[in-house]
Amino acid sequence: QVQLVESGGGLVQAGGSLRLSCAASGSFLGLNHMSWYRQAPGKQRELVAAITSGGVTNYEASVKGRFTVSRDNAKNTVYLQMNSLKPEDTAVYYCNAEIRVFSMWADYWGQGTQVTVSS
Repeated sequence: QVQLVESGGGLVQAGGSLRLSCAASGSFLGLNHMSWYRQAPGKQRELVAAITSGGVTNYEASVKGRFTVSRDNAKNTVYLQMNSLKPEDTAVYYCNAEIRVFSMWADYWGQGTQVTVSS
């Protein structure tokens, strides 16, 4: 069974840094784009950053210059380096990836990891 397993969340003071990781495990034939979303209490889930299989990235405007998304294709892992964190970055962060299982491509989600930034 294919799974996305996240790690790296926690509590940090404003201005601090955290690094999230998300590894795809199980039996699959391909891994396409990988993304990070976040959902704050009372708000809709939003795209934070994404990276294609070829390494092309895009970011939500409020995190540009502070967050960096990267991936290690050999490890089937995507990372989100978060610097200069602000209280408004507080949210549950979810990993998303398009994964090929047999002949089908489908979106998979991680379980989420809490990031809390104190002022």
